Amino acid sequence: MFSLQDLLGQEQGTQAVEQISQNVGADSSLVNSAIQMALPALINGLANNAATPQGAESLNTALEQDHAGGGVLDNLGGLAGMIFGGGQEAAPPPRQADAGGILGHILGTNQGAVAQEVSNKSGLGLGQVAQILMFLAPIVMSYLGKQKQEQNVGADGLGGLLGGLLGGNQQAAPQSSGNAMIDMASNMLDSDRDGSAMDDIASMAFKYMTNK
Repeated sequence: MFSLQDLLGQEQGTQAVEQISQNVGADSSLVNSAIQMALPALINGLANNAATPQGAESLNTALEQDHAGGGVLDNLGGLAGMIFGGGQEAAPPPRQADAGGILGHILGTNQGAVAQEVSNKSGLGLGQVAQILMFLAPIVMSYLGKQKQEQNVGADGLGGLLGGLLGGNQQAAPQSSGNAMIDMASNMLDSDRDGSAMDDIASMAFKYMTNK
């Protein structure tokens, strides 16, 4: 499995899961399962973006400008406030926590397909999964920004960095579980889309917050 504990370390990863669970209003074990499904999809999406020179340069610029040194990782407790602020009509979040914008760049029109798949397999509602994705997007970008800085990686090395994340966790996990998770992430990104409003994860997340 590919968890936030794998990505951030046991203590910080557990803190992040608990923070997300409290905001989503769901049991941490269910939220953790959803995260383990969603993380490979996000990293696969980033790897797809970095597969072309133009995409790699764009991702490199975003990491340098908005996520250098780890960004939001030092303030996980305040992440909900940064992302959601006072609601959908409030001032836009800071760029390092602009989860809706980040998800749009990573997943594009795949957002709805990813949310639906994670919802189906985790048992959480679409609104809850939308919120989880909103939390994960800046966390993943901040992690990459930190790794890029520490390893002195340029645009041409981002594909290798992302491939190492997926490959390393695939080998570390039991073979069938690791393969299934990576395959599911690829399937989510390859699903047919109809361009429906479900692709707007931010709207889904805010609607869930308003109605819960």
